[in-house]
Amino acid sequence: MTETPLSEEGPKLTENLAAKKVWRALFREKRWLRRVIVATCLINLLAVSMSLFAMQVYDRVVPTLAYATLTTLTVGMIIVIGFDWSLKTLRARILDSLASAVDIQLSQRVYEHLLKLRLDTQPKSLGTLAAQVNSLDAVRQFFSSAVIFALVDLPFALMFLVFIAIIGGKVAWVYAALLPIALTLGLVNQWRLRRLMREQIQRSNERQGLLVDTIRGAETIRASGASNSFGEQWRDMTGTINRYTLRQRAINSLVTVTATSLSMSAYVGAIVVGVWQIEAGLLTMGGMIACSILGGRIIAPVAQSAQYLMQWQQVSQSLRLVHDVLSLPGERRHNQTLLKPNAAPQHLQLEKIRFGYPGSPVMQVTLDELTVHSGERTLLLGPVGSGKSTLLKVMAGLLPPTEGRVRLGDADLWEIDPTLVSQQIGYLPQHTQLFRGTLRSNLLLGNECSDDELVTLCRDLGIDKIVDNNPLGLDLVISEGGDGLSGGQRQLVALGRLILARPKIWLLDEPGAGLDRDTEERFWQCLESALSTDDILVVSTHRPMIAGRLATRAMIMADGVIQRDGAPEAILPMLKTRATNESPATPKKGGFDVI
Repeated sequence: MTETPLSEEGPKLTENLAAKKVWRALFREKRWLRRVIVATCLINLLAVSMSLFAMQVYDRVVPTLAYATLTTLTVGMIIVIGFDWSLKTLRARILDSLASAVDIQLSQRVYEHLLKLRLDTQPKSLGTLAAQVNSLDAVRQFFSSAVIFALVDLPFALMFLVFIAIIGGKVAWVYAALLPIALTLGLVNQWRLRRLMREQIQRSNERQGLLVDTIRGAETIRASGASNSFGEQWRDMTGTINRYTLRQRAINSLVTVTATSLSMSAYVGAIVVGVWQIEAGLLTMGGMIACSILGGRIIAPVAQSAQYLMQWQQVSQSLRLVHDVLSLPGERRHNQTLLKPNAAPQHLQLEKIRFGYPGSPVMQVTLDELTVHSGERTLLLGPVGSGKSTLLKVMAGLLPPTEGRVRLGDADLWEIDPTLVSQQIGYLPQHTQLFRGTLRSNLLLGNECSDDELVTLCRDLGIDKIVDNNPLGLDLVISEGGDGLSGGQRQLVALGRLILARPKIWLLDEPGAGLDRDTEERFWQCLESALSTDDILVVSTHRPMIAGRLATRAMIMADGVIQRDGAPEAILPMLKTRATNESPATPKKGGFDVI
């Protein structure tokens, strides 16, 4: 799957899969919404009490020095402040708990979907994919931040305008005139921020991909002397991101300064109009002060809404990234009714199979018919790039065929529950992957076995030598990717993991990779004892003579097509003859090691 930049017009919010899941998680239980609405209304109504307090003090207390009235008003305001504090604290806790619940549900669903993605449609850049999944953090932070309170409180600016009209009459026109300017300022700058945010996220994802490539390929980069080249790429990406950041800050600064100027203008205008109203006997001094206090909750918050909307833009872009992940096809159709056959499969059959990776015009595998039966031990031979690994992945149910059917027993493999498929089919990839944990957890990887079985396997495969000088034994800590172990040691762990899984169908892709001859001989002995008589074994290898003692069948593959299929005693001598006839200076066309 090729990487594409964020589109100018992504899916509408109503069509965004991530937004739908967030919405569903938010409103699965609606009691929180009623509580937040009630709390918000009360908080904003209580805000009016501060202006009324100022008006009463200036109009009644100051002219007559009525301290009893001042005491009563002060006690009332203390109660109001306490009530306001309680409501804001309650509202914050409700939204924090809600944000946590939404984050847990959404992140779990995205992760589970990630585990079930079709391998042929995954983004090629792991950094981009990781950044897309990590975009959920922006959603969680948005719902748990103070910004959400500001956005919730914004509609009450009109309520404050009404109160100013009730108290100050024509003073309200000052704020009514400046309010559209503040709204226009916020909307225009929000539009500018949307474009910048999209471009910044795109470049940040690219830099994340470069970082992952650098960490994974540090040895190659240093050995190839490519550090300067990678450093230059990082510098260019960081410079571009910083330029976007500076432009965002410039817009925010402009909004903040302009909002301050508008607030000051509104204050001055309200005072001027208030003086005229006082002269006309339509407004008191306390009323003018009250209007000034309420006016502070209208212009500045509305103008600064661009800053709030910038965070919403980040959330919307994050939702778009998560939507892109959720839009990737899974290994099974949505709401598919899966089969769960009880009988162990007696054969694995491929019918009219064609497979090509998305976007590639070349078919990596082209087979009219192939069946491997119970008890067969098959060698899959062929030069590099002949399609052996791809064929094994199709047989394992990891890659769906572009055309044709794969039958596990009598049922279509892609109609069977993938959990059951993984129990029946064991696949050893060409490139071994270990995970952060311990040697024991990497060997078991979710399977169960007795300690006796585990110890015996480690001894038979030679895995015990890995921990001979380590006091932790099988609790030896393994880092991400298996760093700290050699390639051969990682291969032994993967082989041991497969044997402990005890599948019915064994699909092995170059199991001897990274192993010396003695260790590989030990592995084949261990595998031979682990195989049941009715198990199916298919092995792709470039060293067929070592694995040949198990084989009952051999196939030669080239250009995605099986060219020869027959008994090992008929196929393997042909390879020996070819290798003998080739001169040492001539590369072996078949790419086999016949030792």
